[in-house]
Amino acid sequence: MSRVAKRPLDLPSGVSFEISGEEITVKGPKGVIAMRCPEAVDVSVDGNVVSVAAGANAANSALAGTIRSILGNHVEGVSKGFERSLELVGVGYRAQAQGKVLNLSLGFSHPIVFEIPDGITIETPSQTEVVVRGHDLQQVGQVAANIRSFRPPEPYKGKGVKYKGERILRKEAKKK
Repeated sequence: MSRVAKRPLDLPSGVSFEISGEEITVKGPKGVIAMRCPEAVDVSVDGNVVSVAAGANAANSALAGTIRSILGNHVEGVSKGFERSLELVGVGYRAQAQGKVLNLSLGFSHPIVFEIPDGITIETPSQTEVVVRGHDLQQVGQVAANIRSFRPPEPYKGKGVKYKGERILRKEAKKK
């Protein structure tokens, strides 16, 4: 069996975990996440401990580890939440959050208007910093990747939208 799936998952206070058939629902102070669990994996709740088990097949063992990891992310998301920070590098590159819209000026002839999906909050502590927060790790990462895709960092000057702490490999300019 997968080493990840063998570890029990402890539920913090304020988080409820419900199983109804193949549907698993995790509720907490930050929100609610529901997912479908494959039939090859057995999930059980005993008090504040969730355990995941798989069948004899090796593929089921790997799947059990994946499901355990996803459930761990769901529990952490509804209790603490997730955050991803982006930096805008370049002259005139700015971001401004206004309600459910993020306005980006990234050196194009027009501003980019990004609609913020439900379950996600975006803050702009400064004009060159964007913070994406939410309770679903996959959704937070996807929204951050979508914002980064408008102007990925280029290797010559490093201009663009990058993750905070991301290291851009720089290239040397062509010599005459």
